[in-house]
Amino acid sequence: MAVWIAALALGACSLSGDREADGSGVSPPTEGVTDAMIAAADGGEWLTYGRDYSEQRFSPLDLVDTGNVGQLGLAWFADLDTARGQEATPLMHDGVLYFTSAWSKVYAHDAATGKQLWAYDPKVPRETLVRACCDAVNRGVALYGDKVYVGTLDGRLVALDAKTGKVAWSKLAVPDQESYTITGAPRAAKGLILIGSGGAEYKARGYLSAYDWATGDEVWRFNVVPGNPKDGFEAEGVNAKAMEDAAGTWAGEWWTLGGGGTVWDSIVYDPKTDLVLFGTGNAEPWNPAALDRGTGDALYTGSIVAVDANTGAYRWHFQETPEDRWDFDSNAPIMLADLEIDGKLRHVALHAPKNGYFYILDAETGQFLGGKPFAMQNWTTGIDPRTGKAAISPEARYEQTGKPFISLPSSMGAHSWHPMSRSDATGLVYIPTNQVGAAYVAQKDWKETGIGYQIGLDIGASALPADKAVRAQARAATTGALVAWDPVKQAEAWRVDYPGPWNGGTLATAGGLVFQGTAGGQFIAYEAKSGGKLWSFPTQTGVIAAPMTYSIAGEQYVAILVGWGGAFDLVAGAVADKSGPMRNISRLLVFKLGATGKLPAVPPMAEQVLDPPPFTGKPAQVARGADLYGRYCMVCHGDAVVAGALVPDLRHSGALGSPETMKAIVIDGALSHNGMVSFAKALRPADAEAIRHYVIKRANEDKALEKGR
Repeated sequence: MAVWIAALALGACSLSGDREADGSGVSPPTEGVTDAMIAAADGGEWLTYGRDYSEQRFSPLDLVDTGNVGQLGLAWFADLDTARGQEATPLMHDGVLYFTSAWSKVYAHDAATGKQLWAYDPKVPRETLVRACCDAVNRGVALYGDKVYVGTLDGRLVALDAKTGKVAWSKLAVPDQESYTITGAPRAAKGLILIGSGGAEYKARGYLSAYDWATGDEVWRFNVVPGNPKDGFEAEGVNAKAMEDAAGTWAGEWWTLGGGGTVWDSIVYDPKTDLVLFGTGNAEPWNPAALDRGTGDALYTGSIVAVDANTGAYRWHFQETPEDRWDFDSNAPIMLADLEIDGKLRHVALHAPKNGYFYILDAETGQFLGGKPFAMQNWTTGIDPRTGKAAISPEARYEQTGKPFISLPSSMGAHSWHPMSRSDATGLVYIPTNQVGAAYVAQKDWKETGIGYQIGLDIGASALPADKAVRAQARAATTGALVAWDPVKQAEAWRVDYPGPWNGGTLATAGGLVFQGTAGGQFIAYEAKSGGKLWSFPTQTGVIAAPMTYSIAGEQYVAILVGWGGAFDLVAGAVADKSGPMRNISRLLVFKLGATGKLPAVPPMAEQVLDPPPFTGKPAQVARGADLYGRYCMVCHGDAVVAGALVPDLRHSGALGSPETMKAIVIDGALSHNGMVSFAKALRPADAEAIRHYVIKRANEDKALEKGR
């Protein structure tokens, strides 16, 4: 390893003139977007996902403030050609706004006028959807030097010329294109482009990689999960000891499915410590008994991990969710701050992951400094006030009890990827929170297959029944809120309750404002101290992305991508529309004071009438179909065969009346070009027929429910 790094350093020096290579052997850019510019972040520009290296999403701009925000109007908008969820944060440099849409497309627009300068389509195969757990989303680009970087859904890291959009280089950044995807925004620091992957519901081994910004050569990789101990750990180089230690927290043959722990978001470079901090995903399978991985901590999943930025060498970890069997990823964005804790100024990492606890860690050592629940949770009886270790509720170990566990939060998370922000003026952190419960039922005699989710749960057994009272209870219990959290007091300061979950990320500004889009189709400005609503704009679609702000020629602009989608819409079934009936209208909206722009009129929503063929199946077919639908279909078409807004509702499918058509789609892959691939790796024609009968039965039950019978 040392020889290899030295060789890289020599090569970099020979190619970079008088530029000085850093500890990784890579020469950072000295022109275009540089480390110093990202660190300084003067407010006029927005150069990285969280604005600067702290990822606090606090802008010092105050031209728009509590007194004049009511004059904010639509300056310009850009329609997008993808009808999937929009999750990106736009970046702005030198008067150009760079952003991504679903399917990993990249756009550059004049930030003042909205004129499109260029666009890039990586042409992601639509068949990639089969390994994308949570929609064809992308969270944005990185700007560095003279390039724009995007991770594509099918696993490439692509560098584009910032002026033209032409491809400078492209690298396959995932181990294979069967279990891995990329949805997160890359980060740039010290001459490196940092990126991980998704895939922990499939057969993925989590990692974080660093690439040379100029060439695309991989400089280092940190694997989150250890490999087969029989092979030894020498190949891990500087991380051999870290992997050996982690292996002692697993049982069974975890490596055969990869182990999970994917780094699909939450990457932060800390200039003060020269560390890269990142969150890791769930252990795989979710159900520990499915692969007999034991009840150990399964390191380094469900954790924040810190590595040396130059070499990728392990420095520390803090595990937020030991024994993860609930999909409580730690991939929610991490922010850095300097706070007075117990009378002492500390440089800290702040984190509010899926599991419902808000953590404060020493950013240099990983020492636990505090943690309290910011949302309802029942998977623990508390956490140790000294170590932060979770005390897991016995009933939460559902594979041991043999009983369903109704968990708060669910895999949707008390807080998921939606960015939180922090105000320098108030000291508060503004968190988009969810209250979504779910039942976890261990699958008996589970076996891995060659396609689809590999999580070890009996999803069919937990499907919501066609019962008005039960559905009403589920809807009433499914809500969301904007929570203003005081990290020093470890207490809620104020909250704004929403009808449903999955509301957008937040932005805090020196104008005393907090901006957030909602699942109900509003873009809102709140007073940062009290939560008072000051302004709103109807977006015509649900908002899940986070806003940003920039200034040009003395005017402040606020921009946000809108377009409903993501995991909640895909899987939530009868509660997916809790915030109201929603559609996807994908756009970039840009606002400034005094603007008077208007959006086109909203087209009427089509009303579908349930008219399924009569049910003629047998009980055994329905039972089989429920199991198979839960494992292979629910992730796109919704719980209990109730679809959200993005994909076809199978209860209305014309294929229900024809076994041949159903087989052609499910087994033969007749609609692969639309993303509905063949499931012949796992299913047979009789299985497709069982799914058809299950869908018909559920459709008839829902039809009767609508008629009040």
